[in-house]
Amino acid sequence: MSSATPTPGPSPVRRLSLAGVLRLRRPSEIWFKPALSSVAAVAPPNLLLLAFGRLDLAMYTMAGSLCALYAHNRPYAARARTLAWVVLGMLGGVAVALVTASLTRDAVVLVTVGALLAAVQKALCDAGRVGPPGNVILTFISSAALFAPQTLAQIPGHLALAAAAGAWAWLVGMAPALVRPHGPERRATAQALNAAAAYAATRGTGDGHASARAAGYAAVQAAWQTLLSLPATGARAATRHALERLVVRAEVALAAPADTDPERLRGWAHALRGGGRIPRTGDAPADGDELLGVDAELAARPAPLWRRLGPLAPIAVRTGLGCALAGYASLALGIGRPYWALVTAAALYQANLTLTWSRAVQRVVGNLAGVLLFAAIAPLAHLAQVLLVLCCLALNFGAEALITRNYWLGSVCVTPMALLVTEFAGYQAPGDLMTERAVDTLVGALVGFLAAVVVTNRRAGNRVEQAVTAADRARERAARLLAEPAPTPGDLEAARRSLAAALTDLRATADAAAGEWWGRALPQERVVLAEQSGHRTLAEAVRRQAARPDRDTGTRTEDVRP
Repeated sequence: MSSATPTPGPSPVRRLSLAGVLRLRRPSEIWFKPALSSVAAVAPPNLLLLAFGRLDLAMYTMAGSLCALYAHNRPYAARARTLAWVVLGMLGGVAVALVTASLTRDAVVLVTVGALLAAVQKALCDAGRVGPPGNVILTFISSAALFAPQTLAQIPGHLALAAAAGAWAWLVGMAPALVRPHGPERRATAQALNAAAAYAATRGTGDGHASARAAGYAAVQAAWQTLLSLPATGARAATRHALERLVVRAEVALAAPADTDPERLRGWAHALRGGGRIPRTGDAPADGDELLGVDAELAARPAPLWRRLGPLAPIAVRTGLGCALAGYASLALGIGRPYWALVTAAALYQANLTLTWSRAVQRVVGNLAGVLLFAAIAPLAHLAQVLLVLCCLALNFGAEALITRNYWLGSVCVTPMALLVTEFAGYQAPGDLMTERAVDTLVGALVGFLAAVVVTNRRAGNRVEQAVTAADRARERAARLLAEPAPTPGDLEAARRSLAAALTDLRATADAAAGEWWGRALPQERVVLAEQSGHRTLAEAVRRQAARPDRDTGTRTEDVRP
């Protein structure tokens, strides 16, 4: 373990920059999947309600339909579980909201319950690593349900509508498995190979090599998490093992970039697109030894939920306090829909204060632009209810298609869609809707961000210390095995992957802590030394692998189809 000590002195106040906050990124590789799934899940229930003349019930069906936005990057076995939990979580939040709404119409009480729900939803989504869109959709629906007039007798019927739409959303989310049952794991493996190729192209010393290395290890870890969620036996096991061998090659490239051909990695990644055969590298005995380490990882159990919730306490407190204060401020201004301010605040909170600031700027810009878009399309939507529904579907598709470019761009479509949904129950004056939405956006963003500033996250520094210690221990374990004349291949592979995972976690933890204000100084020297020594040990492990006499660097093709 390094003897370096933390840099003394207080942590400096970080400048909140606007540079790059609104910059557009390349779209997600599967941007069209959540967009199409959203439309497929929302359209049938809404059109059925329109046909029966009960479009006023659309809020309840949309509660279930919007669950189709989740888990698009997960393998289908894991996606089935995740979607089921999301639907149950949505129903639980809506049930609490409807019961509260039926028992009281006190706006302060409703805002308070909405803020508590938002905090719980944020903590559970982050701890469960549900992925985008995270807690925002859950909070949006439950907060809106709090302010919908309700009686206890109506609740079972409304929950039944949400459950039926949720079941349909589950089917929509699982439907692509009929066409490409191995698509998510193939994409995750291809992304790991491409990220490793980007780092190998720097030869480990070129411009941007540090960020490319961090991105490469993050992609490899994501690929392992995807593959290890697949069944260990049965028809899918052969595909999983073939992809595991490719991820091993990506790990080797990250540890020894100067000895890696980036084009070979990119070629393997390209071969994973579509439904062709899965490339295979190395001979079977060598790869089999490497995968002994994977079996050890499969046996490891994830940390208990309560342990994962502990580090998220400051973010949950920020969410609860910020949402409550935003809702109270909206009430004080006489706005009729304080849940808009509450949801705006809930959407801000990210891993640290700097990212929260960026999200606040994006939210304000996107919502205000969306208000202007609503002014342009409202006259068309008001011509007929069918046009109202069709406009909402188009905006729904646009929001999911654009949000991966930048959050603010997706918000440009989300805002007018939310405004049009409020008119499902009846026409409302566009001017009033636009004014209230703009004011609530500004109030929610301002008050929500101030709450994030007030609620400090002093645990961030402690987590960096823990991550450094974990990385040092993983390095020492790998070094001990390397010191042996003939370490067991499976043990060495497991130790190498554990070290890679520890270094990835260390970099993510240090980056998150660096974006916090008011925290104590971070142990920057220890972080740098742990990363340097850890990556040297990884490279040594790769050299030991390369020296094995049974290593074959040829390329074969695994006869496994999706």
